[in-house]
Amino acid sequence: MNFSRLTSFLHHLVDEVHIPSVCMQVYKEGVQVYSHSYGTPEGMEVTPDTTYNLYSVSKVITCTAALQLLEQGKYLLTDPLYDYFPQFREMYVKCGGGEDVGNRVAQGERILYEDGKTEVVPAKNPILIRDLFNMSAGFNYNYNAPAFQKILAETGGRFPTLRIADALAAEPLEYEPGTRWGYSLAHDMIGALIERISGMSFGEYLQKNIFDPLGMKSFTFHRNESVYANMAPQYLYNYETKHPELGTKENPMLIGEGFESGGAGLVGSVADYAKFANAMSLFGTSPQGVRILSRATIDLMRTNFLTAEMAPYFNWEQFVGYGYGLGVRTHVSHAKSGGLSPLGEFGWGGAAGAYVLIDPDNRVAAVYGQHMRNNLEPYVHPRLRNIVYGCL
Repeated sequence: MNFSRLTSFLHHLVDEVHIPSVCMQVYKEGVQVYSHSYGTPEGMEVTPDTTYNLYSVSKVITCTAALQLLEQGKYLLTDPLYDYFPQFREMYVKCGGGEDVGNRVAQGERILYEDGKTEVVPAKNPILIRDLFNMSAGFNYNYNAPAFQKILAETGGRFPTLRIADALAAEPLEYEPGTRWGYSLAHDMIGALIERISGMSFGEYLQKNIFDPLGMKSFTFHRNESVYANMAPQYLYNYETKHPELGTKENPMLIGEGFESGGAGLVGSVADYAKFANAMSLFGTSPQGVRILSRATIDLMRTNFLTAEMAPYFNWEQFVGYGYGLGVRTHVSHAKSGGLSPLGEFGWGGAAGAYVLIDPDNRVAAVYGQHMRNNLEPYVHPRLRNIVYGCL
């Protein structure tokens, strides 16, 4: 193994693409084979222990946590969501298909929606638990919608995690459940489902069942001075100047105080995320023998759940040749992707540029950290994937 090309590319991202800092770790057969950090944003030395707003790579951990409960028989993927949250029994769907802005949200944009009256009709299909995992529930990414603002007004700015069910159930769906792929707040709803089923707060459940067992000490939903002190400065890329602009360290996707966002809320380091990714690459059991999922569940998670009807909507540039499983992209076609990773490689990315790649068949895990919204993901992530496998 020779990782000189990976190091050169990481330096290229900082020196020529102007991403302020980068960090990456690679594991093979459970052993770390590469670790490199580069860049000094605002004079801060970045290391594998530096933390980031992880945004949507939170989703892989959220779905893993929920699948632990599936293994325990707490629910079935085919169960209607209203069995657990009765407010979803009668839903309405917007006429005309709704607006799909999920890709823009995923790359770090903050979307401002215009309020207006939309014609709706009763939904024909119930939302199934499966629809939450594979982004086919009909939700959107509009956390500025009236139902959300109403809850914030009632609570003085607080947003308990379970209240996302009330907000989502009060808004019309973008499309008929189970008929499209549409990036949305569905995995935030999974966080609420975990609370409802487990009887613990979502954060407590993750702490007990994933973070503590794997030694992921930096991971948290809750920001304070000490958390921000170890966090890399966060930037916003300016497409006109092709340079980043320094912003605050706040996560603009958090709906309100106290909300534990399964879709975009975690803070953590590359080194700690790599402990999770490494265990997943070993079919769910860490080198220390900590089991977080079974092999059967890992294989289910990376199964392509997109139907022929849904697949055309999973059309983001960086996912050509991929399908979508239970909360993760999953590689389904070398001919389409032109990628070097094997079929069944899976993972996801985050709005500030974080990226996780998990390959159980070859026991490979790779985690990349950056902290720049408008993240250049279509350029960075497919190249990282190919370079990692070229080096291996």
